[in-house]
Amino acid sequence: MPKEEREFFHHDNVSWTPVAADSGAAGEGMTEKILNFDPEAGVSTRMLRFSPGVETDEVITHDFWEEVYIIEGELHDKSIKQTFTSGMSACRPPGMPHGPYTSPIGCTTFEVRYYRK
Repeated sequence: MPKEEREFFHHDNVSWTPVAADSGAAGEGMTEKILNFDPEAGVSTRMLRFSPGVETDEVITHDFWEEVYIIEGELHDKSIKQTFTSGMSACRPPGMPHGPYTSPIGCTTFEVRYYRK
């Protein structure tokens, strides 16, 4: 089943849950709100929150497209030694390496993940 058809709703109606340890991008203090999910394709629309001081250890790659917008805070990519801040966005094609990350002050992002046909 593809993503659910949904009219506007407030994200406060969705709970923050810990990011799964096997997701490749999990660290202590990382939580997510899954706003919509396609179980067949395994892609989602979500908000991701890094608590202050979170650090990840792995470079991440995946087989789907990922678009990310930083709502608040900042995220530092340790591999490329660059810090990204509120209002910045990224579009990552499949296979693009990113991370590992640290977030000294915390960060909240909005992400859309999809496969292109």
